[in-house]
Amino acid sequence: QVQLVESGGGLVKPGGSLRLSCVASGTNFNQYVMGWYRQSPGKQREFVATITSASRTNLADSVKGRFAISRDNSQNTVYLEMNSLKPEDTAVYYCNAAHVVFSPANYWGKGTLVTVSS
Repeated sequence: QVQLVESGGGLVKPGGSLRLSCVASGTNFNQYVMGWYRQSPGKQREFVATITSASRTNLADSVKGRFAISRDNSQNTVYLEMNSLKPEDTAVYYCNAAHVVFSPANYWGKGTLVTVSS
């Protein structure tokens, strides 16, 4: 069983920055594609970014140029660096771990709230 614990959320003004972290335990971290997703009130959960163990990344068009995803395989940690934040980035951000081969092995953290407001 994989446990994912997010941190780093909070209240930030438009144009500000935040860095989210997600620590994984209970697994071989290198066997998972790690990702960030978000869900705003009244909306479905949406893709934000993913990163493979080889650090190949994929980002949603809405965050390209503003967000960056990275991982530290030695620390079982994935990060989401968020810059130039907008009010529409307000959401609960969830960390995800998806096994590269065994698709049922897909895990979620409990989320961390990011609020962008003046």
